[in-house]
Amino acid sequence: MAVEKAEALAGKDVVGIDRLSAGEIQLILETADELLEVARRPIKKVPTLRGYTVVNLFMEPSTRTRFSFEVAEKRLSADTLNFSSSSSSVTKGETLFDTARNLMAMAPDFIIIRHPNSGAPHRLAEVIPASIINAGDGINEHPTQALLDAFTMRQRFDSLEGLKVVIAGDIRHSRVARSNAFLLDKMGAEVRFVAPASLLPREAEELGVSTFVRLEPALEGADVVMMLRIQLERQSKMNFPSMREYFDFFALTPERLELAAEHAVVMHPGPMNRGVEIDSVVADGAQSVILEQVTNGVAIRMAILYLLAGGRSESPSDS
Repeated sequence: MAVEKAEALAGKDVVGIDRLSAGEIQLILETADELLEVARRPIKKVPTLRGYTVVNLFMEPSTRTRFSFEVAEKRLSADTLNFSSSSSSVTKGETLFDTARNLMAMAPDFIIIRHPNSGAPHRLAEVIPASIINAGDGINEHPTQALLDAFTMRQRFDSLEGLKVVIAGDIRHSRVARSNAFLLDKMGAEVRFVAPASLLPREAEELGVSTFVRLEPALEGADVVMMLRIQLERQSKMNFPSMREYFDFFALTPERLELAAEHAVVMHPGPMNRGVEIDSVVADGAQSVILEQVTNGVAIRMAILYLLAGGRSESPSDS
């Protein structure tokens, strides 16, 4: 499946993979490939977003995503404002829209938002003139994570087309799984969801994936194995007997990894729960690209900011 790269992003926002075309995804990945070079420079900075203001509006805890966006913004020379709900008027009952309108009075160009409610970035994008970038909304989507995952796969396999990708763990509550399913389907990969029946989403068939309730058959011939943590914070009760039993049946161990293709890589969006969904030997092993995902997250987020700002006629890494 040949994907023709788009010349620009069609909209002012990146709120979901479902709204990006395959050509736009290809454009983001190729732009990130150029911007990855900035991290290798003695001075890791380009003037691309000088004079632009970015608000990081995080209404949920975050480590990798938040820090990755902050590093991306600084490397592009943007001015940044970091917002935390715990130290803001949200604790006094202010609504998201009132918060956003007050922030818009300061004339930001971008608002990066993570929010516990699914659809919050989409609603904000409809009423706010700044570019909105979704950093995770409820159990809906996490588009930049899926893009950096795809970028990491592409580094190892050159193309996403035809890849067999296993995503295993708490699929039902995972915005990462949903965004990856959307993206990989658009780019011609085969996606396999694996979880206990209680943690599989009801709409799995609509996502174009195959589902398994045992890890071993799903791993057969897999090129990529992506493990997800159990999101206890999104569940009213545990959907399986115990963490020990979960590890015994669903954790990625060295023995189970041998069922995948010899060249298979192991991924995890973090945070990892070692000894629950993944064995430390696998997480730290030669097939793991988990830290590469973190590195690539900065390049992907730089690419999105660069493209939403309109890009430049010159190569982004030369700007």
